[in-house]
Amino acid sequence: MKREKDKWKRYKYMDAELFVRFVLFAVVALMLLPFIMLFTGSLMGEQELLETCGAVLADYEGETKFRLFPLYPTLRAYVRLLFDSPEYFTAFWNSVFQAVSVLLGQLAVAVPAAWAFARFRFPGKRILWILYILLMILPFQVTMVSGYLVLNGLHLMDTRAAVILPGIFSTLPVFILWKSFAGIPDEIIEAARIDGAGDLRIFFHVGIPLGMQGIFSFLILGFLEYWNTIEQPMTYLKSMPLWPLSLYLPQMVNTEIMTAFAASIVTLLPALLIFLAGQESLEQGILHAGKE
Repeated sequence: MKREKDKWKRYKYMDAELFVRFVLFAVVALMLLPFIMLFTGSLMGEQELLETCGAVLADYEGETKFRLFPLYPTLRAYVRLLFDSPEYFTAFWNSVFQAVSVLLGQLAVAVPAAWAFARFRFPGKRILWILYILLMILPFQVTMVSGYLVLNGLHLMDTRAAVILPGIFSTLPVFILWKSFAGIPDEIIEAARIDGAGDLRIFFHVGIPLGMQGIFSFLILGFLEYWNTIEQPMTYLKSMPLWPLSLYLPQMVNTEIMTAFAASIVTLLPALLIFLAGQESLEQGILHAGKE
């Protein structure tokens, strides 16, 4: 009797596990479906692409269809993109310059600021920290008007600095690094002081190495954010030569729908490669930042 009960429990557990795996597989399949459609569309010719997606993207008569594999695969879109689309590469390097400049600025600003919040005591520290948290919570739409007025007063509108400078002073990296630096044991700091290390040396030789997981985390998150950001460039940039990919790609859909699919795949690759390369560091940094 006991064996039968154990057997029944085992079968019940296996059924539940299979059900959970099926649900997870279905969710993953739904998440991957847009990327599969995007990749499939990049291998289609212009006429076939209009027949499948033209009703939505190009006011083409007919109904939207889904094809897992193109009827006549071609790399013409990639050839046209890589060899006959100089505007795309201008937007590509604008995105690179924008993301890299913001991240370098955050390294120079957010890392020392987080160390100061975590390891020093100074007047108004709590109030200033609350303001940091409030700024992190507020969405861009709330601060858009005030940001526009400040940048316009500084005559920075329609320049790369209009997007880069606000990103440099983002509060999210400070919040992530604050947890990492605050988790460093006091004994290590005291041991460094006993050895004669000053505050600056402790910061560079103790704080930064031990907080490297948090630094990697905000660098990866920051690259993903500013590589794909669209609201700030749309608000502050008017000249097309300054547009990043997030603004340029929608314009390609209106002019060259076939090339736009290939451009979307190429645009996705840097963010995907960086995420995959730093996934472990990102997980560890977020996990460490979430600990009390």
